[in-house]
Amino acid sequence: MQLQLTPSGAGIDRVVFSDLWQNARQAAEARAGSAPAEGRYELTSPGTLQGFAVPLLAARAIEVDGQVVRVDGNVWKETAPGTFVTELSDSTGALQLRATRRWSIDAGSYEIRCEQRVENLSAAPHAVRWVQFGPPNLSRDTNDSVDSRRFQGGYLLAKERDPAQSTVIVHDATLDQSAVVGQVEAGSLELWPNERQRQEKYGLSWFGATNRYFALAVHAPYAPPQVPSKALAPAVAQVQAQVGAGTHNGTAEQVVFTTTLSDVVTIAPGAAAAFDVGVFAGPLERSILGGTQPFAALSMQGLILYLMSGCCSWCTFSWLADAMVWFLAFLHDHVVFDWGLAIIVLVIVVRGLLHPLTRRSQISMMRVSKQMGAIKPELDALQKRYKDDPKQLQQETIRLYRERGVNPLGCAGGMLPTFLQMPIWIALYAVLYFAFELRQQPAFFGVFQAMGGWGFLGDLSAQDGFIPLPFSVNLYVLQLSSVNLVPLLMGLVFWVQQKYMAPPPTPNMTPEQQQQQVMMKWMMVILFPLMLYTAPSGLTLYIATSTLVGIYESKRVKREIEKMDFTRPQPAKAGWLQNAIGTAMKRAQEAQGKAQARANAPSRKFRDR
Repeated sequence: MQLQLTPSGAGIDRVVFSDLWQNARQAAEARAGSAPAEGRYELTSPGTLQGFAVPLLAARAIEVDGQVVRVDGNVWKETAPGTFVTELSDSTGALQLRATRRWSIDAGSYEIRCEQRVENLSAAPHAVRWVQFGPPNLSRDTNDSVDSRRFQGGYLLAKERDPAQSTVIVHDATLDQSAVVGQVEAGSLELWPNERQRQEKYGLSWFGATNRYFALAVHAPYAPPQVPSKALAPAVAQVQAQVGAGTHNGTAEQVVFTTTLSDVVTIAPGAAAAFDVGVFAGPLERSILGGTQPFAALSMQGLILYLMSGCCSWCTFSWLADAMVWFLAFLHDHVVFDWGLAIIVLVIVVRGLLHPLTRRSQISMMRVSKQMGAIKPELDALQKRYKDDPKQLQQETIRLYRERGVNPLGCAGGMLPTFLQMPIWIALYAVLYFAFELRQQPAFFGVFQAMGGWGFLGDLSAQDGFIPLPFSVNLYVLQLSSVNLVPLLMGLVFWVQQKYMAPPPTPNMTPEQQQQQVMMKWMMVILFPLMLYTAPSGLTLYIATSTLVGIYESKRVKREIEKMDFTRPQPAKAGWLQNAIGTAMKRAQEAQGKAQARANAPSRKFRDR
């Protein structure tokens, strides 16, 4: 990386990465050995605060004996590359304090060191607090479909609970950018510590801001074995927030600037106090944050969340997303060496694991369909005979099912394989949306990009871009900027599946129920591809491939079913789920019968007369 520094607050004007790019086309050119002159990814200030541009991690103020002295302007002098000095005098002009900020980086590392010293040049002690700007919320990617920016922290338990201060906790210290804006607008500026964290005496180890793929975080200057402490104090003891102004894709938006405050440190005459911090500025990549120091020791892999903004961890299956990233990386690195092929192999593995359940479900649905067709005349006769007695109709229907060995709830398992795949789709969506490993990665060894730089499937984390449009249209349900082929093919595959592979309707369905079933089929064919039209192309590739494999699987199972004899009665075996559903249906019918009886009964007033 390259740091571009500024004397304004002795902060960072921008961080420019050497081999990370703004878009997939530039990344493909770099992989081909012809790195473009422009387009490298940068971290910079997201906007302005009170009308002023704020450099990254700039010094803001030095509080001396309770008096705040602003140092966020051009009051710093660069005395050496990366080293800035400013001096504070009293009202008589006598020097009191000298502050120094020294920035340094190591080649090949995403670690930035910021050494901060305050020297007491006077003859009296001074109580000093260091105040600087912390990580602001990072700029969004131009193709973001949701705002996934967050502020996250890693903290240490109280010394009474963890005397060695060795374990960094990363749970329950995450705030969405929108939540921070709401908190500030409600009048609460404190991000760390909140009331509970203060009562538990937690200590901050690192604090950072993330967007979809990158992070900027300040952390303890941990460099074992020289400095083994994992505490960010005294340099950072509190974190506050303010709301400024920025833009995203030309539209004004609110952005968050944070301020960190140190502990108050008393500096004796002639002595100096250190407020050093380490800084991580780089991608949210597991091999970096989980495999290199000091990030691994500080548990900074906690910055990586495969989690859609505003959703709970459980309902977006982040635990499954973690396993899926590992498995996809294993396939890519050791088996197929291509992310698109890795997704297809994942389809085959998942469908293979679910095949016994899929086969059993399809056989059960076909059995029920044929058996229901065989007893339809008797069901119609029962409905005519007991049309005014719902309770008796229910009992006679159950008796008929039992005598003929029909389990009408057997068809309920037909959708189970689809429901079991839904967590995989949700987790895969999060993986393809957030996993840095798949960012700007092409499918099928970049074969389409070799055709004159065609962008089709050039980035599995973005829409496929089959035909880019020279304009963008807001259709409210989606932002149309290209003709995407894979979602359209997915809709076609859905149509084939519904037309040729769907089980026949149950014979005792009413015309209204049959019409509803037809509507549901068309909703799946049209609405589902529409919802996923701008989704990551890797996800639509997974779903389309899974549906194709499902069609082949259904054809094989149907051939097997054709050889089976469904005419012989088979005892209805109901598990706990079927029993629960049956009990619920029975209670609902009984309640319906009682309600009907009350409705038909004469009123009490009429009986009294």
